[in-house]
Amino acid sequence: MKRVVVTGMGIWSCIGQDLQTVTESLQQGGSGIVFDPKRIEYGLQSGLVGNVPHPDLKPLLPRKFRATMSEDAEYAYMAACQAFGHAHIQKDYLLHNDVGVLWGNDSGTSTVVAAMNAMNQHHDSFMIGPSCLFQGGASSVVMNLSTIFHLRGCGITTAAGCASSSHAIGMAFVLIQTGKQDVILVGGSSELHPLMTATFDATNILSLRNEEPTHAMRPYDAERDGTVFSGGAAALVLEEYEHAVARGATILAEVCGYGFSSNGIDEISMPSADAEYIAMKRAIEDAGMQPSDIDYVNAHATSTIAGDAEEAKALTRLFVEENQIINHQSAIINRKPYVSSTKSITGHENWMAGASEAVYSVLMMQNGFVAPNINLGHKIDEAKDLNIVTETVYTPINTVLSNSSGMGGTNSALVFRKI
Repeated sequence: MKRVVVTGMGIWSCIGQDLQTVTESLQQGGSGIVFDPKRIEYGLQSGLVGNVPHPDLKPLLPRKFRATMSEDAEYAYMAACQAFGHAHIQKDYLLHNDVGVLWGNDSGTSTVVAAMNAMNQHHDSFMIGPSCLFQGGASSVVMNLSTIFHLRGCGITTAAGCASSSHAIGMAFVLIQTGKQDVILVGGSSELHPLMTATFDATNILSLRNEEPTHAMRPYDAERDGTVFSGGAAALVLEEYEHAVARGATILAEVCGYGFSSNGIDEISMPSADAEYIAMKRAIEDAGMQPSDIDYVNAHATSTIAGDAEEAKALTRLFVEENQIINHQSAIINRKPYVSSTKSITGHENWMAGASEAVYSVLMMQNGFVAPNINLGHKIDEAKDLNIVTETVYTPINTVLSNSSGMGGTNSALVFRKI
């Protein structure tokens, strides 16, 4: 099997719109969550959201490209530009090489709403306009990025709920491993339209701490009351190792393991500790590692009641109950990895979460720190044996496990290694 490395990254998130700013935000544990009164006016119970600025693409792209782009695609374009620039991949390279794109995305609500409003008002399909066709689908990002960057390799969208972009990275990893592609742009993006949030708001899984937005995301905390949605986009350039070396690329990290599973239970919204354990264990085994080899776990923990508890059980089983090392004196000890959920800082970035958390994890490896799990006052019982970091820890990080789960029971886990 061929080796797969990360040679470029880009980010457009609520804690920064470039790698340097995001690194500083992670180190400081500064929340990107705000209260938006317009969401309450719209009819939501939760007015909390990630503070993601809308990019101005007019100076960057001609109108013919902007006209077909959804909100998700606009964020994705900004992240992709950074990732290609970071990887030192220029337009000429893209024109003459077979570069693919594999993107995690699961909705395009804003365009659907606009089209519906136009039809209800005018009862004439011509009033929708032709652009909606290209803006409304989950595949909007891939269609637009392929056209803008002249990508001629694979063009695939993965729609797997909040595990969408983690699976995108995993699938790209497999394609490069098996020699199908040398370079793939991978990532994920998520819109912030309040109607998309409303469908979750109706299920009572969102935090109602409207008076204290920066304290609303509380992964693994006994007083958590729900999650907060955020969005934006994150992108990584994955490349076959020998190809990257021959190109003179700077290697940021190696992707060395991918594991997946589905819950297989009869309640569509219920997480499963057993299934998450299987996905994480498969990723570690795929990397040729043991649980004791993992330095840091970027947990999926979304600050929901059931989700955090089930993931904590899976992590405890994998890294505490089964992670015993016999030292030179034959005494049994446990080497527990650091654990934190960067969602405590960023909110739940939905379809982009797997990709953004991959970026966050690589930044931590590069800069030698673990971002804190903020707002953790009273740890839940299920997580009592986990080494959850509540303040920034400066330490070498050589291996990371990033865990993701999606509605309907899909689970994805990735292992990254510092080179």
